[in-house]
Amino acid sequence: MTHDLSRARLSVLGLGYVGCVSAACFAAGGHAVVGVDVDPSKTALLARGVAPIVEERIGDLVAEVVADGRLTVGDDLAAAVADTDVSLVCVGTPSGQGGRLSTEHLERVSEELGLALADKDAWHTVVFRSTMLPGTCEGLLVPLLEKFSGKQVGVDFGVCVNPEFLREGSSVSDFYDPPKTVVGQSDDRAGDAVLALYDGLPGPRFRVGIGTAEMTKYVDNSFHALKVGFANEIGAVCSSLGVDSHEVSEIFLSDTKLNVSPAYLRPGFAFGGSCLPKDVRALTHVARTRDVEVPILDHVLPSNLAHLERAVRAVVDLEHRDVGMFGLTFKAGTDDLRESPLVELAERLVGKGFDLRIFDAVLQLARLVGSNRAFVEQRLPHLAELMTEEADEVAGHGRTLVVGAQDEAVLTALTALADGGAPLDVDLVDLVRLPDPLLGRLRSAGVRYHAIAW
Repeated sequence: MTHDLSRARLSVLGLGYVGCVSAACFAAGGHAVVGVDVDPSKTALLARGVAPIVEERIGDLVAEVVADGRLTVGDDLAAAVADTDVSLVCVGTPSGQGGRLSTEHLERVSEELGLALADKDAWHTVVFRSTMLPGTCEGLLVPLLEKFSGKQVGVDFGVCVNPEFLREGSSVSDFYDPPKTVVGQSDDRAGDAVLALYDGLPGPRFRVGIGTAEMTKYVDNSFHALKVGFANEIGAVCSSLGVDSHEVSEIFLSDTKLNVSPAYLRPGFAFGGSCLPKDVRALTHVARTRDVEVPILDHVLPSNLAHLERAVRAVVDLEHRDVGMFGLTFKAGTDDLRESPLVELAERLVGKGFDLRIFDAVLQLARLVGSNRAFVEQRLPHLAELMTEEADEVAGHGRTLVVGAQDEAVLTALTALADGGAPLDVDLVDLVRLPDPLLGRLRSAGVRYHAIAW
């Protein structure tokens, strides 16, 4: 039997990056969407049509779907489940002690979902979009759903795991042009419901077992993390030998047949963010509990930390106390500070007594919410005192300049610095590979150039 759910009523539980983007994009596609979150700051913003995250296109999209009434928000999970056909669970799965996957939020929402399903007569499909290790859904979450609902999966309700492949900074574009769609299903009816949501979108589709779907995201993110660390180690070795690592990498990346993909394979700075570090931790943790040796994965995060240490040493060894830093978020085009290597670098420098000033073109401290805000309050509680609103102010402050972003404002400030006329007594530590023409102008002005991977 075919179930036409191409215009299903959806509830989205958890309105962080994945939840906000999913809610807005599904609503824009014609679905009636109810967003639910326990954080009143997020729901208050969304209720006014304001996105709680910084993403390309997300602001206009949220404003449009809220104004049209296609996206409503609140904190009543039971009411949202009662009024919808499909629930997308998008709560966070952060790293726990020792690198284990924390399922606290997943367990709590599964219990609440179970109670809501107990009061609902109609079929309902629960879709987990949160990243979780294989066995979590069937071994932990489904039993909770069945226990609190008094119903049976595959008979009274369906469960699917539908991992997201949304990159922060381009997540709206990735939603509409996904590399693939993966659905792990408890039964065909549940799988049909989820796959129907993506009708009209390109890319291959995979209908698989739940464990396979859970593993897919970890394989992707662990490989992405591995690629960043691999490229930076090669870059550091090339640098020590006087070889241009970017010439080497251009040759390497030209082989798209054997080298898989050029993504993440140009030497740069350390990786960070809310996905790669925690997913590598979780996967290596579960391998240890199974007595499976994974020496490469075990050394991905130490390699990344070693690369961050190269940047710390590069700044500390210059011995200038006045430091200006361009960039703080873990990736251009997003305001996410969670596990950003630039936050770690800034924290180290402040701890060593450096007089630090920071400019980030995207970051607005007043708009940070949830775990993003909690992270920076823990790591850099006095960040507001370090931030400036003008890139020129950072350029004028630092005897050492650390370039961790190269947006237009940063390039303009560095160009103005180079063209100022007077010889410059400045050291520049480049973490992003500035354009060659700008580097030439900076060097001509007397700037001493330093890089850690080329």
